[in-house]
Amino acid sequence: MTITTQHSRLDVIDALRGFAIVSIMLLHNIEHFDFYFSPQGLPAWLKVVDKVIWDTLFFLFGGKSYAIFALLFGMTFYIQYQNRAERGEDFRARFAWRLMWLLAFGLINSMFYHGDILSIYAVLGLTLIPVARLSNRWVLAIALVLLAQPYAWLEVIQALPNPDEKLPNPASWAYFGRANDYFAHGSALQVWAGNLSNGKVGVIRWSWENGRIFQIPALFMLGMLAGRKGFFKDALFWRKALIFAILVFIPLYILKTWPESWGVGEAVRRPLLVIITSWANVALMVVLVAVFVEMFYSRRWLAIFSPLGRMSLTSYVVQSIIGTSIYYGFGLGMYQYTGASFALVIGIMLAVLQRQFSVWWLASHAQGPLETVWHRLTWGGSRAKT
Repeated sequence: MTITTQHSRLDVIDALRGFAIVSIMLLHNIEHFDFYFSPQGLPAWLKVVDKVIWDTLFFLFGGKSYAIFALLFGMTFYIQYQNRAERGEDFRARFAWRLMWLLAFGLINSMFYHGDILSIYAVLGLTLIPVARLSNRWVLAIALVLLAQPYAWLEVIQALPNPDEKLPNPASWAYFGRANDYFAHGSALQVWAGNLSNGKVGVIRWSWENGRIFQIPALFMLGMLAGRKGFFKDALFWRKALIFAILVFIPLYILKTWPESWGVGEAVRRPLLVIITSWANVALMVVLVAVFVEMFYSRRWLAIFSPLGRMSLTSYVVQSIIGTSIYYGFGLGMYQYTGASFALVIGIMLAVLQRQFSVWWLASHAQGPLETVWHRLTWGGSRAKT
């Protein structure tokens, strides 16, 4: 069953990407752009509201929004690769060059927000190059192996002889602890230097500890397969995917929510929790994508996210610059005063402003500011385009 509509495949991708940008914006605001701090002296009722907002947003979007981004990254690669292939050209070398510039954007963004995903995507995006010409079966097999979290399973096996061994804190915690000091008291230059050194290492370590180094390339490959198979035009596929993902998510969510009920020691439980959490996040991400795609073709108002999606690079970098200036000590220092409720209001206001800026800019430009720069750097004086 194919969706018949005046919308093109790119319309739903733009809207879905814009939706991911907004959800990332809201999460980043309630966590003060990785500066976790609970204001003192809040009334009891507001603490309850803050907790409900925090738990709800992280349930819906924590680990899922970036996964949507990763899926669409692979889909976009497929579109670009296929467009060049139809002209008799091989896009892979140009894609590697394009990733180099994405890494540059990511490092600039990392100055402001050490949790930047652009630089990680730029490096892991190289995994698409060797699989670009493989058959669908091989790509799917590789993606499933990566989604299985092979290193975490190795840790489980290694822990079996001594399952009750006391494990040290994850290495990333020490880096994030040091970051809190310069977030609160450092100048802008100190924050930028700290984010590019201490913060960047901490985020890479955290990504490894939580299985994202394996999950991200897998999602890239699944996005590429979605492009090959035309899934974003297939209503029946998303209905089946929705049912399957819900059935998978429910038991995984129960398991990850109550790990103490597993009856295994800490040394085994920690890597198993990484595996189960990773799978649960992917399952709920599929639920979100399936619902969004289904609704997009029947409810035209979801196209309001499209301008943000068309300017996702600009939107992502700008929210890092503005957000850290609002919450960190070198700026307004709002981390001291805003719980999840007030931070959510700020996030919604910033998302609306970004959306309106995108509409205004795209009225007279084909791409966002950073998208235009990236496009020109990618193609230089060659025959571009798409």
